[in-house]
Amino acid sequence: CDQALVPPLSSSPGPLPSVPGRLGLPPKEGAIKAIPSSKSNEGSSTQEEDPSIFRSPEFLLGSVLNKKVVELVQFLSVKYVTKEPVTKAEMLRNVIKEQKDHFPLIFSKVCECMEIVFGIEVKEVDPTDHSYVLIKMLDLTYDGMLSDDQGMPKTGLLILILGVIFMQGNRAPENKVLEVLNSIGVYVGQKDFLYGEPRKLITKDLVKEKYLEYQQVPDSEPPCYEFLWGPRAHAETSKMKVLEHPALLSP
Repeated sequence: CDQALVPPLSSSPGPLPSVPGRLGLPPKEGAIKAIPSSKSNEGSSTQEEDPSIFRSPEFLLGSVLNKKVVELVQFLSVKYVTKEPVTKAEMLRNVIKEQKDHFPLIFSKVCECMEIVFGIEVKEVDPTDHSYVLIKMLDLTYDGMLSDDQGMPKTGLLILILGVIFMQGNRAPENKVLEVLNSIGVYVGQKDFLYGEPRKLITKDLVKEKYLEYQQVPDSEPPCYEFLWGPRAHAETSKMKVLEHPALLSP
C-alpha cells in the first residue's frame, strides 16, 4: 500500500496497542479496544515478573491479530483515497492471508476504527461476492481535503467535536474541546500525522468551512473562547445523527 498515506508499522516485538493508538490516537473510553493479547487481566507488574507470558500462545496470537487490524486499516485507507471498491477475497488475499479464520473479528475491529478515526463507513454493496465501498458517514460534504491537502478525511474528528458541542449544551468551552482532543491523543502544538496542527484545524480550517463557530465568551475576563455548530453543520446533519457516532457512545 502507499506508505505516504499511512503511518509505518512498528517492527518491534510485543503486543500492538488498540488501533487508534497505532494511528496516532491512543485508546479512550468508548473507543475501539485492542484484541486481547492474553487471557490474563493482571497488571504490568505481573508481566515484568513473568517474562514467559510474552511467549504464550494467547499473547502471540493477540499480537498477530492486532497487527492484521492495523494492516487492513492501512489497506482500506488507500482504497478510500483511490475510490476503489474492495472485496472480502481481496482482503483475505492481500492482508489477512493465513489468519483467515479470524477474519470476522479483525474486520469488525477495522470497521469500527474506520468510523471512529476517519468518519468512514465500510458498506457492503453486494452480499454475493462480499464487496464493499468506503463512504463518508452522515451527510457531511467536508472530507478534510482543502485545496492544499491530500490524504485521509478528517471527518471523524469533526463529528466528535460536533457531538461534544451538543452534549455541552450547544456551546462547548475551548478547554473542554481541547480536553477531548487530548483524550484521543491529539495535542495542540504537536503536529498530528492525520489532522495536522490541531488548533489551526479547529479554530481556522473548520471555521472557514463554516462547520464550527469560534468566539469569545461574552464578558469573560480574561478572555475565554467557545465553540458552536456552524451553519454548514446545521444544514448537512442533525444532532441525533452525530450522537450515533461510535466514539460518542458509551462502552
